[in-house]
Amino acid sequence: MWTIIKIDRKKKKLLKEDFNKKLGKNLVIYSPKLLVQKYINNKLVNKEFDLLGDYLFCFHYEFKNPITINKLKFVRGLKYFLGGFSQSQDEIKNFVTRCQDNENTNGYLSTNFLNLKKNKNYKFSSGPFAETIFKIINLQKNKIDILMGNIKTTINKQKYLISPI
Repeated sequence: MWTIIKIDRKKKKLLKEDFNKKLGKNLVIYSPKLLVQKYINNKLVNKEFDLLGDYLFCFHYEFKNPITINKLKFVRGLKYFLGGFSQSQDEIKNFVTRCQDNENTNGYLSTNFLNLKKNKNYKFSSGPFAETIFKIINLQKNKIDILMGNIKTTINKQKYLISPI
């Protein structure tokens, strides 16, 4: 059963160790990540961001038992278990598989994760046009036709990280 937990980022390693000690080796911890490239002082800097911030997905068959959850409430690095996870198993599974399907070879989410729509405004989060707003004119498999101001151009979908406005 999947659960969602809020953690203290500084104690993430301790949390994983304690969960493995108490639950065994069948524990799966998943946190989707983004790699953002920005130009700072004319240098390209890579930054890694957790998509969900302080939240993690954890899977173990023992999470069905509420007694197990109560035993784990005071593990180092754990702030709390997010309530209602038992009723939302289908949504959690769908989200985790969608994230895993859209990861690149390095384990970071690609731009295919977003549901891009024509005639909507987006913003570059990486690359030389970071923080620049544009409008999508046409979508293709790996390319996007965009309009930035009066300039119409085509970009590679895989090369840049974009976010909706």
